[in-house]
Amino acid sequence: MLSCSYMVDAIRAVMGDGRAWGVRLRYAVETDPLGTGGGVRNAIDLVGGLVVVLNGDVLTDPDLGAMLAFHAERGARATIYLHPVPDPTPYGLVELGAGGRVLRFIEKPDPSEITTNTINAGIYVIDRELIPRIATDRPVSIEREFFPGLLAADIAFFGWAPKRYWLDIGSPVKYREAHVDLMAGKVGTGAAPPLWSSACAEVTTAAGAIVKPPSVIGPGTRLGPDCRVGPDAVLGERCTLGPGVIVEGAILWDRVEVGAGAVLRDCIVATGARIGAGCVVGPGAVVEAGASVPDHTRITS
Repeated sequence: MLSCSYMVDAIRAVMGDGRAWGVRLRYAVETDPLGTGGGVRNAIDLVGGLVVVLNGDVLTDPDLGAMLAFHAERGARATIYLHPVPDPTPYGLVELGAGGRVLRFIEKPDPSEITTNTINAGIYVIDRELIPRIATDRPVSIEREFFPGLLAADIAFFGWAPKRYWLDIGSPVKYREAHVDLMAGKVGTGAAPPLWSSACAEVTTAAGAIVKPPSVIGPGTRLGPDCRVGPDAVLGERCTLGPGVIVEGAILWDRVEVGAGAVLRDCIVATGARIGAGCVVGPGAVVEAGASVPDHTRITS
């Protein structure tokens, strides 16, 4: 079940009905934004039993079976996945007591309020009977309203804090970092595509083209003469790189065209964009889908 409110058509175009991944996907679409709690309430009629909520803007690899076991063993009514970070101020800080019982929940704390570095990591297990506590006639924040409400009502609410990989991918910098970490094998998931192999018959490489691992290159992509791709490069399907192009640490989506001699480092280029000859696209830069960058342009973040 995908609870969606923003760019739903784009999500459907990529995910479809889930058959490509061996699952069945259904969509709960918000006509108006309902908040993080309202979105859960909006989708609840399409699922049954215990409610498991996963935020869509994090990359993580916890054992959900272990989380469900933790929830059951403690007689919890709600359980939240937690993760320690160096700076908790952009997140929801969670204080725990004995046995992992949640004592306090502070969304995006002021530095003076920080008493722990354990944050809301974006996965929740919630007894279905608690969902009616979320209002249906207005937007509701699960972090600022629903969770504090559980504490106020003395409902059994626990925090589960395994030592697992976790990354907030809600910014371009972190999104690129996620690709690099997946290629480096830091994430315990089968989500990463196979790394580049010179035996890949679906990629055309001209004379002198070099691919340095780790890199991922999609089918139908063409590498021109003397190209240098990698390390830490991702090229989607049907990309075209002209002669002498350098792509290092960059993420290129599908059908990206790169002109001769262009250099792309530590950047993101979205689907269908065209990078002109001799361009330099530097660290942190993002080129939007379908954009056309004139020859010899220099782009930085």
